[in-house]
Amino acid sequence: MSALFGGLVAASGFGLAGYSEWIAREAERMVPPDGAFREVDGARLHYVALGDAGKPAIVMIHGLAGQLRNFSYAMTDALADGYRVILVDRPGSGYSVAHGAVQPNLAGQAAMIGQLIAFLGLEQPLVVGHSLGGAVALALAVAHPEHVGGLALIAPLTQDQEQVPAAFRALAAMPAGFRRLMAQTIGTPLSRLNAERTLAEVFAPEPAPSDFATRGGGALAQRPGNIAAAAADLSAASTDMPALVARYRTLAMPVSILFGRDDAILAPDLHGEVTAGQIPGATLQMVAGGHMLPVTQPEVTAAFVATAAQRVVR
Repeated sequence: MSALFGGLVAASGFGLAGYSEWIAREAERMVPPDGAFREVDGARLHYVALGDAGKPAIVMIHGLAGQLRNFSYAMTDALADGYRVILVDRPGSGYSVAHGAVQPNLAGQAAMIGQLIAFLGLEQPLVVGHSLGGAVALALAVAHPEHVGGLALIAPLTQDQEQVPAAFRALAAMPAGFRRLMAQTIGTPLSRLNAERTLAEVFAPEPAPSDFATRGGGALAQRPGNIAAAAADLSAASTDMPALVARYRTLAMPVSILFGRDDAILAPDLHGEVTAGQIPGATLQMVAGGHMLPVTQPEVTAAFVATAAQRVVR
C-alpha cells in the first residue's frame, strides 16, 4: 500500500510539473523577450534600450515578481523622447537568469545591474526603482555610487517590516531548501488559480488592466523559475533591509520618492515619510492611487521621473 501511495504521489508531482512547464511555455509565447542580453558576473541580464545613446540616461528596475514590461505603458514612451531609457529584468525575473544555485540578494542584484550600467557606458544615470526594485536601487546607490547620478523611487520598499503583504504570503511560506521543487509542482498552478485575486490586491484600490498579462508582462510571473526567485527575493529583503537602512545617511545624491496615498502593499508613511527623513535632501511626493503607479498612472509617474532626472548633476 505504501508503495502504491508513493507511486501516486510521484505521478501527481510529475503531472503538476508537466502542467507548470506548459504554463511557462505559454507565458513565453504571450510575452517573448523584448531586448538584448548581456552576461555579467553571476547572471545573464535581459534589457531594453530606448531613445538615443547621446541623451541623459535613466535605468529602470522593476519590483517583486515583475519584469521590465511593468514600465512599458505610456510611461516609457513619454520619457524616451528626452532620455535614453534602459529597462532591465532583475536577476531571476523576466528573462534575466541568475547563474548558480542561490538567488542573489539585494546587494548582489545591485552589483549586477551596476555592471550593466558600466557595459552600456552610462554616465551617472538616474536609477528608477519600483517596489522591491526601489530597495535594489538603494543598494546600488550606497555600495556603488559611481554608477548612480540620482534615485527616483516609486512606491519603494525602503524599510524592514515584519508583515509580508497578503498578496505575497504564499511566496514567503516556501522553505528555502524546497523553493524550486514547490515552484515546479504546486507554485505555478496556485499562482494561476489565484492570479485575479493577487492582481486585485497588488493594484488596489485601482483596477488591474485587462491586458496586464501581456502588455505588462504579468504572465511571466507564473513560470516556476520566476516564482522561486520571487520567494528568495522576499527572504533576502527581510534579511538585507536593516543594514541598508543604516547607510541611508551616507547618500550624497538627489533622491526623489513617489507614493500613492492608498498603497495597499507598502505603507506610504513608513516607506515614504520615514525614509525621506533619513536621506539627506530627499523629497517625497504623494498622489492619489495605489501601488502600481507606473501602470495605472503612467503620465504622472513619467512626470515624476523627468523631474527627478533634472535634479541629477552630471
